[in-house]
Amino acid sequence: MMEKHILDLLVTKVEAPASAFVLLRMRPVEGRMPTCLPGQFAQLRIDAPGVFLRRPISIHDIHDDEISFLVQVVGQGTRWLASLKPGDRVNAVLPLGNGFTIPQPGTNVLLVGGGVGVAPLYFLGRSLKAEGLRPTFLLGARTRDALLCLDAFQALGEVLVTTEDGSLGERGFVTQHSVLVERRFDLVQTCGPTPMMKAVARYAGEQGIPCEVSLENRMACGVGACLCCVQETQEGHKCVCTDGPVFNVDELKW
Repeated sequence: MMEKHILDLLVTKVEAPASAFVLLRMRPVEGRMPTCLPGQFAQLRIDAPGVFLRRPISIHDIHDDEISFLVQVVGQGTRWLASLKPGDRVNAVLPLGNGFTIPQPGTNVLLVGGGVGVAPLYFLGRSLKAEGLRPTFLLGARTRDALLCLDAFQALGEVLVTTEDGSLGERGFVTQHSVLVERRFDLVQTCGPTPMMKAVARYAGEQGIPCEVSLENRMACGVGACLCCVQETQEGHKCVCTDGPVFNVDELKW
C-alpha cells in the first residue's frame, strides 16, 4: 500500500476546457509531489460554508511536480473548486485508491472514456506512452462541445470519437463505434458513467478481452471508514475508495 500524504497545493493555472468543466493545475506549497499512479485520486478540502466533506477528484495528470484535476461543476463543492484562482491554496490527501495496470510493451490497449470519466485516462495514456505503448482512445459525449481535451489526448495516441448527435466522429455511443468490429485489442480500460462502462465490459467479455473499470461510486472519507462507497464483488462487498476505484471487471457482480 502506498503512503498517503496530506499537503497544501498552490493553484498555478485554471482553464475551462468546456462549459461546466474546469482544469486545475497545482504544485505543492512545500516539497515534492508524492508518487501517484494512473487511476488514483485525491480528497480535496472544500473551504466553502456548509461543506464539511472533502471531494474525491481523479488525478488527471502529474508532470514535473505539477498535478492536474479535471473537474465537472455539479454542486457546491465543485463550484468552489471552479472559483479558485492562481495563488489560492487547496489542502489534499493523496494518493488514494488503486490504479490501472500498466501492461507489457506491445500490448494493444483501448482506453474508453465518457464525459468527465476521461479525466484519469490522460494520466494513464501518458504513462502507457512512457512505457513505449501507443494507446487508442475511444471518447464519447452527447455533443462535440462536451468532448474534453481532445488535443491533449491526440498527442498520446490515436483518438476516436462518438457523439450522440453526430456532431463529431461517429454518431451513437462508444460501444457502437466501428473500431470495435474492425480491430482486435488486448486490453480495455475504461472510466465514465456506469451504464457506459457496463456496456464496454459486455463488449470485452464477448471478445474475451481483459477489462479494467474505474468506478465512480459516491465517496465521503476516501479511506474505507464510512462504507458509503461499497461495491458488490465476487468476494463480497468492497470499498471502492480503498479496494478500487479500479477493478478488473471479472471481480464485479455486473
